[in-house]
Amino acid sequence: MIPGNVLVVGGAGFVGRHLVAALAARGCRVTVATRRRERAKHLFLLPTVEVVEDDVNLPRVLKRLTAGRDTVINLAGVLHSRRGRRDECGSNDYGPDFARVHVELAQAVVGACRAAGVKRLLHMSALGADPKAPSEYLRSKGVGERAALAAEDLAVTVFRPSVIFGPEDSFLNLFALLAKFLPVIVLACPQARFQPVHVGDVVQAFLAALDERGSQARRYDLGGPRQYTLRELVVLVCAITGRRRLIFGLGERLSMAQARMLELLPVKLMTRDNVRSMQVPSVCSTPFPFGIEPAALEALAPSWLAPAGPRERYPALRTHARR
Repeated sequence: MIPGNVLVVGGAGFVGRHLVAALAARGCRVTVATRRRERAKHLFLLPTVEVVEDDVNLPRVLKRLTAGRDTVINLAGVLHSRRGRRDECGSNDYGPDFARVHVELAQAVVGACRAAGVKRLLHMSALGADPKAPSEYLRSKGVGERAALAAEDLAVTVFRPSVIFGPEDSFLNLFALLAKFLPVIVLACPQARFQPVHVGDVVQAFLAALDERGSQARRYDLGGPRQYTLRELVVLVCAITGRRRLIFGLGERLSMAQARMLELLPVKLMTRDNVRSMQVPSVCSTPFPFGIEPAALEALAPSWLAPAGPRERYPALRTHARR
């Protein structure tokens, strides 16, 4: 049964904007907290949605926002973090941003739900999340996931998607941007494996879990209908956008060297921790849950990646025809 009063942590992000809109369409009263209200301006016009400018990392704020809710949904996540310290064993500790968002906030959400009497919690994790994973991102995601599922007094459902694609994603759109400006794409980890899942299917899984009692105390892997290597995905994006580009794949050492250089840029495109994350295949063997048939990337991505006008579409058609 879809709840009437929901708090969405991380609701101003890519997945959040779609999930919040879907909840509002079902008549839910939804509260979204963000440190910068301007980031959630796309939610302002939804009639049952309240956007609050506040910091959920502060315990008093999270406690206040959780009070009176039927359900809390935690979508909070970051892809990059400042460097962490090294522990006594010499391995990397979590970067402070991973620790704050993936671990400490996940634990705080569980505590706030208990304190406020909220019984239903949906938590966003990631495929490959594991406290012993090779990357800080996956390790911290694994610890946060474990904290959510350990709350046996709450009805918890965890979702573990592969890379999520959609019109506003930072994955396919990034490669489309690179293909627009670079004649040669130097690609780290070209054999890394992904199973891209559409944001609309992820949203439908969240909604179905709220309707399905059997989803409590469970975790679900979410992947699309097909697996790809990273090289195959970049080739596909180039074909959709009508751009022929030379793709030069790097081995493991050169991938790490490239990532080290890219870490120096003001905007993080790639880090060494991202390279370590891609060492773990982001794929799954289980069927998509709740009887949902996941959409194919090839069927949807052209609607926002392909050139719009006839003149702009002509190169894409020639590329597809290999002419």
